[in-house]
Order: sequence, then structure tokens, then C-alpha cells
Amino acid sequence: MSRTTKKVCIIGASGKLGQYMVQHALDRGHEVVGVCRERSAPKLDRFADRISIVPGPTNDPEVVRQAVAGCDGVLTVLAPWGVQQYSSGTAQAVLDHAEPHARLVFSCGWHITRDGQDRYSRRFLATVRLVTWLAKAVRAVEIDDQVEACRRIFTSDRRWTVVRGSDLEEGPSQGLPVWSRHVGDPILESNLTRRVDFALFMVAALDDDSLVHQEPAIVGRLSPSATAHRQQPEGAR
Repeated sequence: MSRTTKKVCIIGASGKLGQYMVQHALDRGHEVVGVCRERSAPKLDRFADRISIVPGPTNDPEVVRQAVAGCDGVLTVLAPWGVQQYSSGTAQAVLDHAEPHARLVFSCGWHITRDGQDRYSRRFLATVRLVTWLAKAVRAVEIDDQVEACRRIFTSDRRWTVVRGSDLEEGPSQGLPVWSRHVGDPILESNLTRRVDFALFMVAALDDDSLVHQEPAIVGRLSPSATAHRQQPEGAR
């Protein structure tokens, strides 16, 4: 892994996760272009003199085309807002318009599975079903469209990584989260990550070619399950 200065586009920059990504990218010396809905742009005022902002819907191909031009990396929050194929529209716009060499890093939740080998608890599955039903009922969130967005990413030959986040909490950074290829692995049992560290993993993935065409499921570095995993003898893992 090597770190070099890059031009980085952050799609969904005004949200909590997006703002943390902006800060981490700036801390690493990257040039940052942020994309967010026009009404959310004031949330980025504290970065206004340090980043470029392209206002507009993140599923608008023309907005994305303008924002990703010349960028070495694109960090995308797959937000499943409304019932207008927002996540899949955003993902497709990035896949279509990012520079050919660009590293593409997308965020989503644990509910996304690529090979069907993830193991979910009954409680987790019930929660996902309930949230999906309620969200559709009030036409607020479209969980199934996030699944479609990731399907498109997984079948792409782009240099992508899909980072699957656990439950999130606020708080000081604990360092780079640990990860596993499948939900259900013991290291992930705590199901909790600091949001600032989710953002840190996203930004760090730009420089980690071992994560190309991977869908890491992450958990906080200091979570009980991650700590227990580190304390196990090598042969017991």
C-alpha cells in the first residue's frame, strides 16, 4: 500500500459520513471535489475554501460527469433515498463517467451480499425486512435499490471496492477498522463501528489495491469481537 496525493471526488459529501471523508481526504493532502444536493451544500461551509463543490442530485449523470472529471478516486455514499432508483442511478453514473484508471469506493450496509455466503442473525434479517417495508410504505427509502446498485458494481470490471458498514456510532476515532469477507465471521460479532472510522476506511481504500474487487465487511478496531480476535492464538483463528 502506498499513499500519493490524489484528486478525489466524494459523492454524498454533505452527510455525516461524507463530511468525515472530506476531512480525512484533506488530512492526507488530497484535492477534494464534493457532490451533494444543492440544499445541503451549506453543511460544507467549513470546507468551502479548501474543496470544490458541485451541487446537484447525486444520481444525475451530468452532475456526476462534471464532478468526477480528472479524479483519481471516487468515494460514493450509496444513499437509498426516495423511490427513484437513487442508489442505482448514482452507482451507474459513477461507473459510466469516472476516469478509466480511477479507484471507485462505495459505501453500503451489511445487508449487501455478493456470494451468498454471509450469515445473518434472525434479528438482523427481521430488522432489514421491517425497515424495508416501512420505508417503502412512506416512500422514504428504497433498500432494494441499494441491492441493485451493488449488483451493478459487482458485475463491473472497474477498480471498485464496496465497503459494508456495521451499525454506526459517534465518538473519537479508534483507528482503521478491521474487516472480514463475510458477515457472520466471529471478528464482526460486535456489529459496531465509529462513523469517523468508517470514513477512514473508505479513504484508506483508495491506496489499498488488495481491496480491488472486494466487499469488506468492517467493524471497529477496538470493538470486543475485534479485540478478542487479536488475542486468540494464531492456530485458533
